[in-house]
Amino acid sequence: MKNFIYHNPTKILFGKGMIEQLGSEITGYSVKKVLLHYGKNSIFKTGLYEKVVAMLKANNIEFVECGGVKANPSLDKVREAIDICKKENVDGILAVGGGSVIDSAKATGRGFHYEGDVWDLFKGTGKSEKCLPIFTILTISATGSEMNGNSVISNEKENKKWPMAVSMDNYPKVSVIDPELQKTLPVSQIVNGAADIMAHVFEFYFDGSNDSDLTNEFCEGIIRTTMKQARILVKDPENYDARANFAWSATQALNMLLQPGRNGGDWATHMIEHSVSMFYDIAHGAGLAILFPAWMKYVYEENLEQFERFAENIFGITEGTTEEKALEAIIMLIKFYKDIGAPVTLKEVGVKEEDIEKMAENAAMRGALGKLLKLEKEDIVEIYKLAYQ
Repeated sequence: MKNFIYHNPTKILFGKGMIEQLGSEITGYSVKKVLLHYGKNSIFKTGLYEKVVAMLKANNIEFVECGGVKANPSLDKVREAIDICKKENVDGILAVGGGSVIDSAKATGRGFHYEGDVWDLFKGTGKSEKCLPIFTILTISATGSEMNGNSVISNEKENKKWPMAVSMDNYPKVSVIDPELQKTLPVSQIVNGAADIMAHVFEFYFDGSNDSDLTNEFCEGIIRTTMKQARILVKDPENYDARANFAWSATQALNMLLQPGRNGGDWATHMIEHSVSMFYDIAHGAGLAILFPAWMKYVYEENLEQFERFAENIFGITEGTTEEKALEAIIMLIKFYKDIGAPVTLKEVGVKEEDIEKMAENAAMRGALGKLLKLEKEDIVEIYKLAYQ
């Protein structure tokens, strides 16, 4: 195992009705006025907006609003939110939504303390030393943004979907995870969430560091739990226990619990997917369901030992050579995605074969991707081809 420092500063309020405790948590940070940041219409349809406003008013917390965050959060919306924060002199942000809203809030919180354009923080040409305190009420479990410092934003004018440098200040101070708030989600959100959760685990699990046995066990437990609960939820979306286990799996998959002792994760597949969802605006989880098996087919020989372990401990495959087990596990993974209703080819989601070259060039514009196997543009083209049909 490699040396590591593990520190997660986010406090989680998990369970039914926990939103009622968030007001005192916010005021505990001496925050008196927040930007209420959210997506489009869902928080109004479900009645969550009224609950949030009542909680803020009950704790004498002023608020201004910035809604309309898209599924792939845009740079323009972040700039708009920063302008509102500065004009209204807020001292915190309350993000109500899924990973897109929370990512947008993190970028806004850092951009608030930066004199230049916030996109500099994504290009790496600027640095912001502080972030407004972030608080979240999670409505979709998938990205783990409620308990990490990650933020990915789309610069639509430049066709770039890039991450911002992680900082401990980016981590939310307090996050509410109430599975009850997610019971009305469409099945497609469950499916995409499952693929997103599993992809986060795969990034750590297959990064070439096989000597962290406990972390391997954590990874496998999250994968099995996610698959089990997803199967239940696509048939019974209001099942509270399944929803709770699914939600906690999503948080654990990317709160960096799986990073200690490893190589930091591979992350090539995420960057390859970012180019697809940048050009086609598909759901991130759907793209990952398509691309991860393709990446596995391309790289599995680089880490046969781990792929064999995956085959045995996730799918119970015990017969055959190491290579045969690995390939069978990839087939079984694709079957799982099909079973829950996820797309498994780029063709299914409307990607045009003639755009593969353009997407690969976009994905590789910042250099080679990955830890297990360094992927250049030519490799990415081949992975897209494997994923196409």
